[in-house]
Amino acid sequence: MNISKAVDKAWEQKTLKEIADAPVSAIAGITEKDAELLRAAFKVKTVRDLAKLKHVKWAQAIVALADTEV
Repeated sequence: MNISKAVDKAWEQKTLKEIADAPVSAIAGITEKDAELLRAAFKVKTVRDLAKLKHVKWAQAIVALADTEV
């Protein structure tokens, strides 16, 4: 994976651990306003928080299973 496509330019040279602990706005396409909305709605502050969010895990599982459904 080319991490530079997934994160804002300021985070391209950071380690994955640093990115995981970074504010969600470090992810490309997530603005500070988006980050505020995620914080207000789900108490998500970091990329790690977002990845561990049960709603995200549920959505990933549903899609993975849907892709195998016949």
